[in-house]
Parts: sequence; C-alpha cells; structure tokens
Amino acid sequence: MPSSAPRAEPRLLQRIADVPPEAWDGLADGHDPFTRHAFLELLETSGSACARTGWRPRHLVLERDGRAVAAAPLWLKSHSMGEYVFDQAWAEAYARAGGRYYPKLQVAVPFTPVTGPRLLARGTAGRVALVRALLATADRLAVSSLHLTFCREDEARLLQAEGFLLRRGIQFHWHNRGYRDFQDFLDALRSDKRKTIRKERASALSSGLSIETLVGAEARAALRAFFPLYLATVDRRWGNAYLSEAFFAGLAERLAEQVVMVVARAEGRLVAAALNLLGGDTLYGRLWGALEPYRFLHFECCYYRALDVAIGRGLARVEAGAQGPHKLLRGYEPVWTWSAHWLADPALAAAVARFLDQENRRLEREIAVLRAALPYRNSPEG
Repeated sequence: MPSSAPRAEPRLLQRIADVPPEAWDGLADGHDPFTRHAFLELLETSGSACARTGWRPRHLVLERDGRAVAAAPLWLKSHSMGEYVFDQAWAEAYARAGGRYYPKLQVAVPFTPVTGPRLLARGTAGRVALVRALLATADRLAVSSLHLTFCREDEARLLQAEGFLLRRGIQFHWHNRGYRDFQDFLDALRSDKRKTIRKERASALSSGLSIETLVGAEARAALRAFFPLYLATVDRRWGNAYLSEAFFAGLAERLAEQVVMVVARAEGRLVAAALNLLGGDTLYGRLWGALEPYRFLHFECCYYRALDVAIGRGLARVEAGAQGPHKLLRGYEPVWTWSAHWLADPALAAAVARFLDQENRRLEREIAVLRAALPYRNSPEG
C-alpha cells in the first residue's frame, strides 16, 4: 500500500543560521566536527565562506511537517578555489567549447579536505530523496554541474547509482593498531625508518624551542594568536589565506573543546603551531603556521605529536589533510578519498568520464607503488 506520510519539501537556506542547530546536528552522526552547525556558521559569519569569497550559502534542507528530515551543506560557487578536488581543467575545456561552467553547486565543507558525511539523513531512502532534491535544485538554478567532494564511500556509491560520475583521490592517514606508546609504533617500522624519525625528533627539539600540546580550553589563547602564523605560512607557499582572523577567534570561543594545538615557543613567544580538531575516534590535522622555517619542526608538531595524542587517547586514526607523499615514510598510509560529479551537458559529462577513467588507472598504479613503499616491517592490515 502507498505510504500516507506527507512528502518532504525542499528548502534552500541563505545561511546556516536559518535552521536551528539542534535540527541540523540531529541529522548528522555526531562524530564529524566539520559538518556541525557551529563550524559551518563560523565559516559564514567570519567572512571566510560567503558570497564575497565566492562561497554563497544555499544549504538544502528537506522538511516534513515543519521538521528537518535531511540536509546538505550546499554552496553556489563562482570559482573552484578552496575545494582540493581540482576541476579547473574541466571549466577551461568547457569554456573553449563555448559553455559556461560557473556558477556551479558544491556540497562540501569549504577549505576542508576531510572525508565526512555530505548527505545528512537517516537511512538510504532519506539520502536518495536528498540526492534527487539536489539534482532538482541544480536543474532549477540552471547551473552547469553539481559536485559532492570528500564524501564517504557509501555515499559515493549511492550517488553513482543516481547518475553521478565518481572520482577518487589519495590522502595519507595514520592508523592506530593498538600501540601502547610512540616507541611501540617505532618498533613496528623498519630500522632505517626508526633512525630517521628519531633524528628528526631530536633535531626539532635541539632548536631551543619549547613545545607543548594544548587541548580544549587551554588552547584558546594560542588559537587567538594563530592568525599571523597562518598568514606567514600562506605567504611562503604562495597560497590563499582562505580563513579570516575572525574564524580563529570564533573557533576559540565556540569550538575550543574539539581543538588540539601543538605549539612551539621561543623565549615565551609563539613562533609555530599545528591546529588539529578532534572528532569521534579521529584526530584531524588541519593547519600549520610558523613565523620562520625551523628544521623538522613541522614534522614534530604536525605528525609525531599528533601520533602521541592519538595513542594516548586511544584514537583509531590521524588524518593529516591533503597532499604530502612525505607522510608515507612517517607511517601515514595511502587511502582513497571520494567525490561525485553530475554535469548537465551530456558532451561535457562524456569527456569528463573519459578523463576520470584514465585518471583512475593512473591512481591505481600510484597507490600500489605507495603501499609498497610503506616503512613498516610487516605490511599493515586494512
């Protein structure tokens, strides 16, 4: 018999504040800090993700009887920056063919290359309804494309069944296999890699800097002072300072309980820091900032101290963000990341599908080489 339940109706939000935090967060799994209402609202209110920066909020909520039953963090994009899944070549090819790629729709957490839920709904039926509402929104807004980046693999498979093209990428994550302490982890590595890590840690500590790990409220002062370090690192790497000073101040006020910072000081002055967020059974390495380049200090603060925290807290993994094959030799293992892409123009979709097929073949070869280069004495399981 057909269901008598009323159909869920879509609503597009101009800002995340247009839905109550408890309604939004009640749809998530509670483990991912980046899809929390407070985190998304902070990105918006700090001026980091807004119309001015090319991230116009258009969050989609499905409501039944006035109650949110599904949601997606959705943005109308006028460029492809701050995404970490690169489609600029698609945009350029489409423009050469006379098409207009921007604006496009993006389901994502801005500036955050971290795998997490993108379809906030309970049950497969709710996620399918949400995907179809997203596609209807893309059609109504007449955009070129709809992208869900750094989604979970199960979401990617569902999206594939709904006509999306899948794309994979490679990141490097550290897995805790029940290590008692850092030395126990070192013992799992080949001897030459153990020696390398010991030398790097000794070199970082010989610089005369004091290094400490701050968790929760004790990290607030360092968070408020982090912005100049962030800017200095961005300037050296010719990157974009996506996040505003107000973002870090807001993080200190609203989400400090999930923050882990490893800070380095010279004669009491903050000179470098690694910013991490805690979520469920994972420590997420997010940002590094330093006023000056110190030899091996980045490895010590971002990688080795993160492992200390994860082992001490019994966390399952450390996710160290985008890029960085150098992480491989420090025990971080290559893993797949997923995104899903719908393109309105059939000719563009066919061209992208051919590109993705070639890219996927290359990545299969690449990840096999990376896995063979892991520094463990025995091949890790999983």
